[in-house]
Amino acid sequence: MRDAFINALNTQKITANWVTDISENLVNVYTPGYREKKFTFKTFLDGSVANNSLRNVGQGKSSPGTSDENIYLEGNGFFVLRNDQGRIVYTRLGEFKFDSEGVYRSKDGQTVQGYILNDKGEIMNGAKPIDAEDFVDTAFDGGAASVPTTNIKLWIDPSNGKYLGKYEEFEFKDDGILYGKADGGKIRTPLYKVAVINFHNPQELFEVADGQFIETEESGKPVVGRGEVRGGLLELSNVDFDANTAFYQQAQMQLELANQLIKSHKQLLQNAIELMSS
Repeated sequence: MRDAFINALNTQKITANWVTDISENLVNVYTPGYREKKFTFKTFLDGSVANNSLRNVGQGKSSPGTSDENIYLEGNGFFVLRNDQGRIVYTRLGEFKFDSEGVYRSKDGQTVQGYILNDKGEIMNGAKPIDAEDFVDTAFDGGAASVPTTNIKLWIDPSNGKYLGKYEEFEFKDDGILYGKADGGKIRTPLYKVAVINFHNPQELFEVADGQFIETEESGKPVVGRGEVRGGLLELSNVDFDANTAFYQQAQMQLELANQLIKSHKQLLQNAIELMSS
């Protein structure tokens, strides 16, 4: 068993890390899409050891977006992004926009992934349509997640400026379906379904960039997420301000106690050395 001095040093280091995480949470209370850090502890006979801080995967409140192209996910799961090298990341922040060519992208240029639909609104797996109920029923087995996603793109025809050459505007509906609209809204055609992916253990995803995650062995393989996708909104941070304020006060007291214990042990050690040298 380690002595009290070593335990106090461990506690000091752990608590300082805890304060850092809490501070990050409080700074990002109003940051759209931010996932709250959760700090947990394991206690051993020879002292406290900190776990890696996990992310709170709970729901954040909705807020008006910066554009009608933004989307908000109410439910469990993540939007899917793909970069130019084909790497997939997952995010809750739907601050997406169509670029000048009509490709749906995140702010950092990654393409938003979805499923191609036929004119009946059925998801296409190659040349074969998948019934919506079958798609959802296989979600928890991971089967539906194996349906390949594709870049969502409404190519803009330079000759007339219309999406896919014939749609004057677009609309996202609650089921995450992107519709093309023409003739003053009289023509309304399903084009894509925004991909929403979840994990059996999503708090174990690894954050590779702000608000962007990749799967790990602990998170498990992706399955289809469940929820409503709404246009024109963004998800705010899911930080609990009151709880983090209380945690910060607790951490400060714990840090002060650890510092005092270290100071006391140093003084005792100094006294012992002086006695031995006299």
